[in-house]
Amino acid sequence: MSTVIQQSVQARMVASAPRMETLPATLQYDPNDPFTVRMAFPAPATLEGTEVAWEFSRELLAAGMDTEAGLGDVRIRPFGYDRTVLEFHAVEGVAMVHVHTAELRRFLERSQERVPTGDEHLFLGLDQKLATLLGDAR
Repeated sequence: MSTVIQQSVQARMVASAPRMETLPATLQYDPNDPFTVRMAFPAPATLEGTEVAWEFSRELLAAGMDTEAGLGDVRIRPFGYDRTVLEFHAVEGVAMVHVHTAELRRFLERSQERVPTGDEHLFLGLDQKLATLLGDAR
């Protein structure tokens, strides 16, 4: 049985205005997809009026809290002594949010209690999927 870990966080949208808007966001980790973290922003917090979610590696999140990490659509880096910046790059533009690093660390600790770093491959269920596939081939 898999238990999905979810944690609400307050993200601050970085904009050109001097005041940053606080947005609700949810971090999610599913042991059935052990390498992936999902960060979702609810519909009222987005320009499109629909939930927007980004998926990226748990390893990227862990690395980005201590040093600049990521080259693609998601980039993460520390900011000051207590915040982490997550950048989400899309065709429409770039969204940058600040999140308290302590919240991210707490989320990672919970995910690592469920699936220790380095043991992700044990949770992929490849043997079961292969048996199902081969069983269907008979």
